[in-house]
Amino acid sequence: MEAEIITLAARVKQIKPSPTLAVNAKAKALKAAGADILNFSVGEPDFDTPPHVREAGKKAIDEGFTRYTAVPGIPELREAIASRLSQDKGWSYEPDQIQVCCGGKHGLYNMAQALFGPGDEVLIPTPYWVSYPPIVLLAGATPVEVPLSEANDFDLTEELLTRYATPKTKAIILNSPSNPTGAVFSAKALEAVAKLALANKWLIISDDIYDTIVYGDGKLPHILDVDKRLAAQTLVLNGVSKSFAMTGWRIGYTAGPKQIIAAMNKIQSQSTSNPTSISQKAALAAVSGPQDFPTMMRDAFVPRLDFIMGALGNIPGVTCVRPKGAFYVFPNVSAYYGRNFKGKVMANSVDLADYLLDEALLATVPGAAFGADAFIRFSFATAMATIEEGMKRLAEALGKLS
Repeated sequence: MEAEIITLAARVKQIKPSPTLAVNAKAKALKAAGADILNFSVGEPDFDTPPHVREAGKKAIDEGFTRYTAVPGIPELREAIASRLSQDKGWSYEPDQIQVCCGGKHGLYNMAQALFGPGDEVLIPTPYWVSYPPIVLLAGATPVEVPLSEANDFDLTEELLTRYATPKTKAIILNSPSNPTGAVFSAKALEAVAKLALANKWLIISDDIYDTIVYGDGKLPHILDVDKRLAAQTLVLNGVSKSFAMTGWRIGYTAGPKQIIAAMNKIQSQSTSNPTSISQKAALAAVSGPQDFPTMMRDAFVPRLDFIMGALGNIPGVTCVRPKGAFYVFPNVSAYYGRNFKGKVMANSVDLADYLLDEALLATVPGAAFGADAFIRFSFATAMATIEEGMKRLAEALGKLS
């Protein structure tokens, strides 16, 4: 009877729940039931939030800072973010060009709702973060996947962009360093984006959430450093989740042209209102305080990355582009497709990820969730002992397939 009365909105049928969160939930449930699960699925640092940031949150509670704030965030946090962008990047923003929101994903959602609609196309380099296409779809627009090549280290090219762009293209989403590949777009790739964006008046959405976790020397290439004119058509999205191990605090931010931020504030005012007051005070401590924590985390990730790359390189048939940033590896495991275990055939990344969870007690995310079915994603933001045991289990599990 209930099914006959209730009709869900058509938009709900267009999207699926976040696969990374679904895998993480399943892994936690199995672990709670006693299974020796090694969880490589979740994209969050395994460090505690820095003490001075935690203390700022506690102080906010003790001082009664627990009421509504301004919709786009408290002024002092927006000022601190603008100052940080100036100090670290050399970019000039006023506080009213900054929106603070409930995590980076929320910023992307506000942006899409404010900018996109039916008839708009948004270029999404693929492999992509799982939420980009659904967020575009929920705005009524069309995500257009731009397939990147493993052979080219998942870099963009002008030829690829021109092949997939149309007169309906309104924007392109850049994520560098990338989730899931860890790839960094080259200066040449960004010059191609800049050329086409300026010529065709594309909006550029630069998701910089992993910009403090970069391996190797030299400055991270960024679209805003290619041509100063691009500031008028670029939105920079970031947050404190990855850089300060604050995933649960839910604070992200967007910097961009004043009129776009104002439109995003309208969306936020009618959805969440302000981000959590307490979390904003903690984020203020993170952004305006010592900046050694992200460097410490990055340095801790390097030996984990070295080990996991070495282990993957020793598994027959597996290839993997070495990440230049973030804390994921994205190995190509398609050599094992078509093989089976006790009659169950591994037809794709979903089958293989299910097999690894059920038989090896390894929680990973299938590449299909990122638009790249030949791969699976492992997060190495976990203890070295877990990585060592996990790579052992992976090799053994793949070896059992015939």
